[in-house]
Order: sequence, then structure tokens, then C-alpha cells
Amino acid sequence: MNEESIPQSAPLRVIQAQEILEIIPHRYPFLLVDKVEIYEENQLAVGIKCVSANELFFHGHFPKKPVMPGVLILESMAQTAAAMIMGIKEMKGKFAYFAGIKSAKFRRQVLPGDVMKLRVEIIAFKRNVGKVKGAAFVGDEICAEAQLIFATD
Repeated sequence: MNEESIPQSAPLRVIQAQEILEIIPHRYPFLLVDKVEIYEENQLAVGIKCVSANELFFHGHFPKKPVMPGVLILESMAQTAAAMIMGIKEMKGKFAYFAGIKSAKFRRQVLPGDVMKLRVEIIAFKRNVGKVKGAAFVGDEICAEAQLIFATD
């Protein structure tokens, strides 16, 4: 995956912060996506996370050289996928839970001031189990990538 993986066309729909709060149960300080752009309905989305120096995790994760924890980058990807999937009318009121992480790779540090783009694509989704392929970018550099498996209730 590379920066070309981020669609350059206009999104079909944009889910702003207030609507994200209505779709997924996460709240501060665990809400890790600011906006989600849907490009292919229920298939492809790009989340946007503006990484602030004020994030709580920077106070304890290498405070003299703050770096966003890799697991929170993966969580940002998962929240992007959840906002897309749980925004489907039939999924209203359900929750998505992590069921697995495969092939996670971290390639670049995410630092205060970065704007992270989180591309997620549905690989499979049947009944209450799904798999997404995700990647995080800052500018044209890939930061992390993984396959995420989730279950819904």
C-alpha cells in the first residue's frame, strides 16, 4: 500500500465527529478518529486523526520524545472501520469488538502535529464476523498496516 491507496476522488459520504459519537461507543480519551470519509459504501473508508501534542498517551509514552503507541494506531484503524460498518442501518445499536490482529507492521513513528490518514477496506463480512485490511499514512509515508478481525453482537 502507498499514498495512491488513498482515493483522490470526492467521498460518497463524510461522517463528522458528532456523528461518529452516535455510531461507536468510544469517548475521550479513547476516541481516536476525528472524521471518516466513505468512498465505496460499506467497503472502503478513510479516517482522519489529527494527532495533538495534548493527547494523554504522550504524557506517559516516551514523554521526552513523544511517539503515538502502535496499538493506538491500530485502534484508530479499527474505529474507522467500525464507524463505516456500524453506520449501516442494519447494524444500528450493535457493537464491534476486536477478535484478532494479523500481519501488523509498524514502519514510521506518528508524532505530535501529524495528521494521520487511516485507510480501511472490508475483505470479508458475514453475519457477525468481519475482516478489514488497514493502513495508516502520514503524508505519503506509510506508518502501519494490519489485517483486523472483528465480531459484532
